[in-house]
Amino acid sequence: MKKVIVLSTVLALGALGMACGDAANTNTAVNVNKTTANAMNTAANAANSAANQMATAANTMANAANAASNSMANASNAAHTATNSTTTTTTTTNTNMANANHK
Repeated sequence: MKKVIVLSTVLALGALGMACGDAANTNTAVNVNKTTANAMNTAANAANSAANQMATAANTMANAANAASNSMANASNAAHTATNSTTTTTTTTNTNMANANHK
């Protein structure tokens, strides 16, 4: 009977040891998974931040290009208006001179 009790105790302690061992391995695996997930989240956040910075830079460049384009268009319109005003004045003057010569 003593042998059965001792054997049962050894088996119970062995089962308890295996259970604790599995729990330790499970905890280790969970911790590794959490660490990996945290590292992946950190990498994803860094990638998102870089993407946002690139988008900001692209928007800044697009705004600068639009401003330059608008400035060029305004300058072109001003030059065109000035040219048209000069041409109109010259034409009017020439027409008046021609009319004066016919009299």
